[in-house]
Amino acid sequence: MESIIDKITEWLKEILVSGIMGNLSGMFDNVNQKVGEIAGEVGMTPSAWNGGVFSMIRNLSETVIIPIAGLILTFVMCYELIQMVIEKNNMHDIDTFMFFKWIFKTFVAVMIITNTFNIVMAVFDLSQHVVKGAAGVIISDTSIDISSVIVDMEPRLMEMELGPLFGLWLQSMFVGLTMHILSVCIFVVIYGRMIEIYMMTSVAPIPFATMSNRELGSMGQNYLRSLFALGFQAFLIMVCVGIYAVLVQSITTDADIIGAIWTCVGYTVLLCFTLFKTGSLAKSIFNSH
Repeated sequence: MESIIDKITEWLKEILVSGIMGNLSGMFDNVNQKVGEIAGEVGMTPSAWNGGVFSMIRNLSETVIIPIAGLILTFVMCYELIQMVIEKNNMHDIDTFMFFKWIFKTFVAVMIITNTFNIVMAVFDLSQHVVKGAAGVIISDTSIDISSVIVDMEPRLMEMELGPLFGLWLQSMFVGLTMHILSVCIFVVIYGRMIEIYMMTSVAPIPFATMSNRELGSMGQNYLRSLFALGFQAFLIMVCVGIYAVLVQSITTDADIIGAIWTCVGYTVLLCFTLFKTGSLAKSIFNSH
């Protein structure tokens, strides 16, 4: 009777161990792939990330938004001229130089609007240069392979009791589902940032049209700050990945199977949470006074 029970127990152990090994073998593949793509994705300018989308956004901006920006600029410069005239003692003290100043400001404002895309791309070219410089310093191996972290995993699993094995199998199933969710989160952060960049770039001429006026210019200044925040958010993302890479390498010293798995999960959750925070952190840095 005991031999039959032992054989059933051994058979159940083999099923659970094979299930655990199957769950662990490809558990972190999606996360490894997404994390490995981060450096390449955030280091791209809007024109390099997707040429088709960039062309569409540029065409919309030049054909739809720039005419609106021209109307706004006309209002702003007329308002500026009226202010300049009435400030001189109700038109009793008029200096002809102020008209040349107004013409020069109008010329500069028109040049800014007509070269909006060049200015916006210059911001992202600068941030891309910073990201490429940082990539060679802080990026290392970010791959997680739990089967190589724990040596002789299968024999050690076979030595465990049936209850802990069943619990570990349930945990591996849950962790596998969690890893798929976290890989989607990483995808959302990286691609969401680029979509936000395209959306902000499409309306760039409108805030730029207000920058020549000291009262209305705060709109353009805030937009420019947000643009720099989006650009340098990529650098903060690279720093997050660098920290994650260092933490992942420390898992190799962990000899506990369950502890190693949950440590990997904890570091990945921490990475996703920090990636979501990089946008607000970058905005707070560039919008601080």
